[in-house]
Amino acid sequence: MKFSLLHKDKQSKARVGVIETAHGQIQTPIFMPVGTAATVKAVHQHELRDDIKAQIILGNTYHLILTPRLTSVRRRWRFA
Repeated sequence: MKFSLLHKDKQSKARVGVIETAHGQIQTPIFMPVGTAATVKAVHQHELRDDIKAQIILGNTYHLILTPRLTSVRRRWRFA
C-alpha cells in the first residue's frame, strides 16, 4: 500500500491524495461507509455503487467473530 500526496491547501490542513493498493487506487478525501456484521446498514448495494460511488468499504469483522456460527445454534437448540 502506498499513499501519494497530490495537493495540500496552504490555509488549512486539507489535502488531496491517492492510496494505491493491490486492488486499485482510492482517491482521497473519500466518504468510506462502514460495514458492521457483514453489511452496510440503511444503504442498498446499488446506492453504494451508483449514487455514493463508494471506492472502499471498511469491514468491521470483529462483530462477525462475536456472532455464533450455525453449528453452535444447532447444538444449543438441538436442530437436525
